[in-house]
Amino acid sequence: MATIDLQNISMIYGVNGTRHVALESVNLKIRDGEFVSLLGPSGCGKSTLIDIVAGLKTPEHGTVLIDDEPVTGPGPDRGVVFQDYSLFPWMTAFENICFAIEHTNGNLTRKEIEERTEAYLDLVGLRAYRNSYPNTLSGGMRQRVSIVRMFSMNPKVFLMDEPFGALDSLNRIYMQDTLLHLWSGGEEHKTVLFVTHDVDEALQLSDRIAVMTPSPGRIKEVIDVPFPRPRCRKTLSASTEYSTLKSHLLSVLYCEMLNEIERQEKGLKGLA
Repeated sequence: MATIDLQNISMIYGVNGTRHVALESVNLKIRDGEFVSLLGPSGCGKSTLIDIVAGLKTPEHGTVLIDDEPVTGPGPDRGVVFQDYSLFPWMTAFENICFAIEHTNGNLTRKEIEERTEAYLDLVGLRAYRNSYPNTLSGGMRQRVSIVRMFSMNPKVFLMDEPFGALDSLNRIYMQDTLLHLWSGGEEHKTVLFVTHDVDEALQLSDRIAVMTPSPGRIKEVIDVPFPRPRCRKTLSASTEYSTLKSHLLSVLYCEMLNEIERQEKGLKGLA
């Protein structure tokens, strides 16, 4: 497990003299083994924040600490799952997972690597597709491979950028439950930073939800999710407490979107 500490993170993009503030003064602490979701509209900087924690981008200002150590680049302590699956297209499902295990567990024999790979494929019901290439798998299957590949690397931190955003409703629910099953099935919970714009998804998965404002992205509010685990989807969604918390989250997001629309309208009037 690991802690994540985002300290005063700001990110600015500039092309041909333009200046776009993607993130501004983002502060967030995530505890050992905690599942925290970043919830916000498209364009609020959620993915940029994941890239910064992953070490793929360097912030204009601020620092990211993993277990009190500054992030200076990518590392094996962080596993990342993107929306676009990010599997090696020239490798089968089996080979994709083998590759991840081999390059993060150098002390294992080939037999041990293959046995672990088979076990992970079994966990997500994909043994029959072990020799299939990513382009022959459905979106849900590809994402199952991506997720167990991340688990197989055994990083301290899981970073997930809208991993189920491209799936249909039924596959999305299945993958949410699969993720929770894998996350809660180990001896200890990994620390998770999860990006979504879906309120129900955030409530079903998270210990806390950090609501972000439209660009420039800031943390508007951090909300505790009080529901005990394991969570029954049917019972939870029918509860008054769930409905109240969902309504609150939607109202926070809606108010921020209205503020953004008003700012845009003022900008257009200024150009007229």
